Amino acid sequence: MRRRDFLKLVPLLGASFARAEKVDYPIVTPGRVFAFPRDHGAHLEYRVEWWYVTGWLDTGLGFQITFFRARPEEASENPSSFNPRQVLFAHAALSDPARGRLQHDQRAARAGLSLAHVELERTGVWIDDWRLELEGNWYRARIPARDFDLDLSFSATPVVLQGERGFSRKGHRPEEASYYYSRPHMNVVGRLNGRDMTGTAWLDHEWSSAYLAPEATGWDWAGINLADGRALMAFRMRDKAGGTHYAPPGVSLRRLRTWKSPRTGVEYPVSMQLNDLRLEPLMDDQELDSRASTGTIYWEGAVRAFEGASEVGRGYLELTGYWKPMKL
Repeated sequence: MRRRDFLKLVPLLGASFARAEKVDYPIVTPGRVFAFPRDHGAHLEYRVEWWYVTGWLDTGLGFQITFFRARPEEASENPSSFNPRQVLFAHAALSDPARGRLQHDQRAARAGLSLAHVELERTGVWIDDWRLELEGNWYRARIPARDFDLDLSFSATPVVLQGERGFSRKGHRPEEASYYYSRPHMNVVGRLNGRDMTGTAWLDHEWSSAYLAPEATGWDWAGINLADGRALMAFRMRDKAGGTHYAPPGVSLRRLRTWKSPRTGVEYPVSMQLNDLRLEPLMDDQELDSRASTGTIYWEGAVRAFEGASEVGRGYLELTGYWKPMKL
């Protein structure tokens, strides 16, 4: 969501918008009729949007690739290419227990000027030499990061509309919602650092104008590919006391064990009980410091799902708002 962190845009925007009017963002409402392939592309009028791929490689490594789009609040008719009508961010991370902490990298740029671009009619987003594109029945991600090189393709499995036919409530107010679909159980083929890899992945595509309630401080989210072919997505929005501000019906998330970062001092519930599943991290240290781009610190990592002593699935867990309250 995440799966979901677009703050401190001002340093990226550069220009001063004297007397600029605020953008009138469209509100997410129930009853949208999704149209594909168009809805795989960008929705520029909305405030925020992301394409989020998480997965496990068969070598026992976890990976995450996320492209974010944000529309600035200030309206401007300035035709200049320097006018930041859209700002793009990207994160990528590799979870390797042999290293014990994340390898990660990030990019940020305003759309245009041959620096970054996002397409409307299909998934096609790039920043410099980082790319995520839907070509026929396959997505391809090309991420030449600082400490690793990912070149992976993901099979375009059937779309799952989350929430109420794609209208996903995130709070108690009507506008606190997103349009949200997933593609679980995607097959992965490609290369990591030039070495052939296979695995499984999960894709989320989500867009919104008002995601986080003012009473909420962050969220816990999980997307799990189950071994029997089913898939489970669950989340809760936390209040400032650490309890549940909002969760979809039938979703229960509670902490089992915490881990404290030796770098930031932030404590995260890295082991969680999700309904009848116990989520255990591939490794405890999967903290992602993205202050250089989106201005926040959070935990996002590969997890195993257990029923009793039996492993029944694998996926990703995202924990935000434990450092500071999230602001969108």
